[in-house]
Amino acid sequence: MARTIYDKPTRALLKDMLAEWKLKPDETFSAQRAVEWFAKNYPKLKAGSIHAHLVQASTNDPSRRHHPATNATDDLLFKVGSREYRRYQPGVDPAPIHQPGKTQIAGAGGAMVTVDEEDDDAGAAVDAALAGSTQFALEKDLQRYLADNLQLIEPGLTLFQDEDITGFEYPAGGGRRIDILAKDKSGNFVVLELKVEKGYDRVVGQLLRYVNWVRKELAEPGQRVRGIIVCRTMSEDLVLACASNKEVELYEYRLQVTVSKVPSLELPA
Repeated sequence: MARTIYDKPTRALLKDMLAEWKLKPDETFSAQRAVEWFAKNYPKLKAGSIHAHLVQASTNDPSRRHHPATNATDDLLFKVGSREYRRYQPGVDPAPIHQPGKTQIAGAGGAMVTVDEEDDDAGAAVDAALAGSTQFALEKDLQRYLADNLQLIEPGLTLFQDEDITGFEYPAGGGRRIDILAKDKSGNFVVLELKVEKGYDRVVGQLLRYVNWVRKELAEPGQRVRGIIVCRTMSEDLVLACASNKEVELYEYRLQVTVSKVPSLELPA
């Protein structure tokens, strides 16, 4: 079981909050109200973590699929607007969105790639891993590949774990999601922004918004938060934009082809 700050995991504390409020079937509440309840009763939990758990509990939020531990016991809420929720009503609301099954495939060089069994685009990830294409077909394929192989970027880099919620497409408020939220070997936050093709200077603003959101909503005072941009190629403007920012690193990726000969089968004469 994932490590928790309090005796109960946050997903259980969320149920306690709803039980205390005794909401009517169509009564709504804001995310801010939930954050304030947790700040009063469980002040060690960060606001960003509360928002992530609201996503996990929202039966109609597609982002909950990125949290592998989500199950029927988390079917608590129905999202009715931006940061606005009510209790989920079985038989009235649409069926909850749940996590599809996943398969891991070994690619060239032994690195792993994860694909959703129900994903119509999963073949692109498999083809990229096995055929040795020099570029991923879709950004989410690159996302999955790196989430499973963060050590390729930096030794000791691991996917962030917020109890049962991972840093894969971590919710960052306003419907935005961080591509990959990780921690380095020193326990500091690393925000990864990915572009499957060429990266331009506008991606810097996107990355810095996420970096500062993590500083505000998740990080401890004084804890370092840095960013990494991973693209197929970098524009000169992007390299220039990051030249004086020591908290942003740039990486280009390239897939390599590995070919090995299969010995001939000896048939009886």
